[in-house]
Amino acid sequence: MKAFWINRYVSLIILMALLGGCAVNPATGERDFVLMSENEELALGRQYSKQVMKEYRAYDNPALQRYVQSVGDRVAKVSHRKNLIYRFTLLDSNQVNAFALPGGYIYITRGLLVYLNSEAELAAVLGHELGHVTARHSVRQHSLSTTTNLLGGLVAAASGVRGVGQLTHLLSTGIIRGYGREHELEADGLGVDYLVTAGYSSSAMKKVISILKNQEVFDRQLALEQGREPRAYHGVFSTHPDNDTRLQQVLSRVGQQESAKIQDTKFLKRLVGLTFGSSEEEGVIRGNTFYHLKLNFKMTFPTDWLIANRPNSVDASAPRNAAFMQLMLKDPNKKLTPKQFLKTRLGVEQAITEAPLMVGELRGHTAVVVGKTPYGQGKLRVAVLFDDLKAFVFYSAAKQTKDFIRYDQHVLNSIKSFSKLNRKDQLVAKELSIKVTMVERSRRNMKTLAKGSPISRQAEAQLRLLNDFFPAGEPKLGDLIKIVR
Repeated sequence: MKAFWINRYVSLIILMALLGGCAVNPATGERDFVLMSENEELALGRQYSKQVMKEYRAYDNPALQRYVQSVGDRVAKVSHRKNLIYRFTLLDSNQVNAFALPGGYIYITRGLLVYLNSEAELAAVLGHELGHVTARHSVRQHSLSTTTNLLGGLVAAASGVRGVGQLTHLLSTGIIRGYGREHELEADGLGVDYLVTAGYSSSAMKKVISILKNQEVFDRQLALEQGREPRAYHGVFSTHPDNDTRLQQVLSRVGQQESAKIQDTKFLKRLVGLTFGSSEEEGVIRGNTFYHLKLNFKMTFPTDWLIANRPNSVDASAPRNAAFMQLMLKDPNKKLTPKQFLKTRLGVEQAITEAPLMVGELRGHTAVVVGKTPYGQGKLRVAVLFDDLKAFVFYSAAKQTKDFIRYDQHVLNSIKSFSKLNRKDQLVAKELSIKVTMVERSRRNMKTLAKGSPISRQAEAQLRLLNDFFPAGEPKLGDLIKIVR
């Protein structure tokens, strides 16, 4: 009898939530389940936007920022929610990405912008993200996750099984993290409508999805070569559905309409000087050496290791992820010796081995301990080097215990390669940027251009991606093409 009344209570709560949470979608005209007012949506957007700008920074080019805003404004003026103030921001990130927050905060990375070849393509990217905002996709998902958590708690109370509540919480977390196929395709469709109404060619959306598909194909090839998992576009808060499916859906919507392939030379010239790859602010990777101009150091990682420059660390992994190494910068805060720093700041209490460390004029300390590694509990190399008021901290481990000594020698060699930049290094540490040049000779093909390119990995393929010639196209005489210098 008790279970009967609990089930009736749960059913009543569900019914009240569904009845009280229905609202007309401003973009589709359909009734959606939402538990958030527009004012609450705007507040959520403000909160999330602060978090985004803690992890990223705006790209330091006011003219380009104004241009991105102006293109976004043109598309937003014909959208379904003209009452919102939209903020379009170009982020200083090498990720190929764009995403939207509730309430009109829309972001595109320079890592995606650099691969676009027309203003219409930029408008297509921003139009798609606008579609997420106007259709209130994040609000709908937030409402669904809220209800999922509520139902999980009620079911757990009714059944007496605590794990049920935990399971529904995990499901709701998954919902928050990503837009589903339906929402992504809806955003594509809305983006196409906004493009056409704003005066752009609808085929630009198809072109953008094709660009993203080429990125996906290239990264799969690169991931296989580097022994890692492929990356996904739209990786900040969500993952798109399979790009092949999206491509076919958009093709069926816009038909086979193709605008004449006339280069948008004005747009291409706006990209001149745009940073390609890592920026000087975050440090650059050349071959297997990492250079940081502002912090005045370089360090060479083991040959064939994959180096990843992250916001708070530089990570490197051996082929097949057999070992890893990480470099971080910390503030000593107190006057400590390197050995004291390892103990008080890094928690090194019982070391298997430890020793002072001298690298050039820099003094430090290193130890091997048993601790938590990316592979579980195991041996861990910990080291610190002091450079004035900076503490450079190193961690490393091997997947297999039997391989620790072999990989540890490579790691120690890398730590000992740490040094300040000389004049030649300072030139190498400069970031790469986009230049635009005209094809004046028929022999000026992608292969020839790649031979003189400073791009260290897959230069020809990357130049093809930059100019929409992937995997095997070639420019024509008189074309403007993007190169890297």
